[in-house]
Amino acid sequence: MALVELVMPKMGESVMEGTILTWLKKPGDRIQQDESVLEVATDKVDTEVPSPFNGILKEIRANKGDVIQVGSPIAIIETDVTQSSVTEPSVPVAAPQVTPAQSTVTEQKKVLTAVADTHIAHNGSKGGRFYSPLVLNIARQENISLSEVEAISGTGKDGRVTKNDLFDYIQAKKEGKISAVQQAVEIKETPKAETRTAEPAYVSKPASTPNGNVEIIQMDRMRKMIADRMVESKRISPHVTSFVEADVTNIVYWRNRWKNDFMERENVALTFTPIFIEAVVKAIKDYPMVNISIEDDKIIVKKDINIGIAVALPNGNLIVPVIKNADQLNIVGLTKKVNDLAKRARQNKLTADDVSGGTYTVSNVGSFGNLMGTPIIVQPQAAILALGAVIKKPAVIETPQGDTLGIRHMMFLSHSYDHRAIDGSLGGMFVRRVADFLENFDVNRKIFV
Repeated sequence: MALVELVMPKMGESVMEGTILTWLKKPGDRIQQDESVLEVATDKVDTEVPSPFNGILKEIRANKGDVIQVGSPIAIIETDVTQSSVTEPSVPVAAPQVTPAQSTVTEQKKVLTAVADTHIAHNGSKGGRFYSPLVLNIARQENISLSEVEAISGTGKDGRVTKNDLFDYIQAKKEGKISAVQQAVEIKETPKAETRTAEPAYVSKPASTPNGNVEIIQMDRMRKMIADRMVESKRISPHVTSFVEADVTNIVYWRNRWKNDFMERENVALTFTPIFIEAVVKAIKDYPMVNISIEDDKIIVKKDINIGIAVALPNGNLIVPVIKNADQLNIVGLTKKVNDLAKRARQNKLTADDVSGGTYTVSNVGSFGNLMGTPIIVQPQAAILALGAVIKKPAVIETPQGDTLGIRHMMFLSHSYDHRAIDGSLGGMFVRRVADFLENFDVNRKIFV
């Protein structure tokens, strides 16, 4: 027998910590290799952590709600093999954190309510209190000063401030439960410690009492995260939306012809979504400047085409798993990938890697019977396409013999884009090109080669 540590695994390139949601096993339970031991939440996804060994769970070293750094031990497992034959699991090494003293920043920023002579140390602490890189990053993005973070009562281990504590504080501030005398000051960041203005005074406001017959529902962790990200996206990106109506009659006929054979051969449903994604990928190749992100005054053009697909979860929340290198998949591969990601999303089986790295997003609002929508961009992407419902309606059909009326399958495409880098001409031409690919779909196309 040998005792080995189960550590918090690395669940994505930028994920540095995880919050323990629940333990699926208790001390004394026997565990099989790859059997789930606990559920962990990150800022990207909730996921289960499997055991790398067969054995018995001897000790739990972290409690529900604790925020644990990647690579830190969370449990002890007594394995069924001898010490000499146990291969220790590799402990992911957290990326080094860069302090203001290590970075060179030349541009001036406008910041709110900072503290005097504040220096965040290399380990993310001040006055002996530890702050994770995630907490510091969220605070920086939300213009929350270190003095505010210092004042938050942490619910994590040893009183640490978790990301949920910070989200609760941000939400309370937005709702006016916390007011501040805020003074915007210009600070020039240098490689030296920052010098900031004095800490403002905060006044706590009592919660308002709703009138009438109401029900108050507390947002869950995921809904608060979605709310914060949607507000942040609208704050960052000036959204513009262009609309195009497309005739997808050929696609409807083609899918009706192949869907039964596809189900019989591949054991997955042939839906419209992968066909639409294929058209989006082709249009991105023609207009690569929609496959971008923006950092300060720089436009980052992404060479990989990673398509996010918005998936509604059974609890009403939303998640966006990503099809990596979608341009390298044919229609069969796209269909399998769409079905797999959607299924695992609804079963809470996605990994952090499944929801990271997206460069462009598609949202199928038509699955809810909606004709069109004005989707919100997934940051740091610069555009998103909403697919409306496919509806039969009378339409003008152009023929060599003249125009005629007929019943066609029509749908609206709604393209929202960041007007900082994508103007109406590019945004409009892109969605028009997607519609062109859909309308010119080859009804005689073979699905199996």
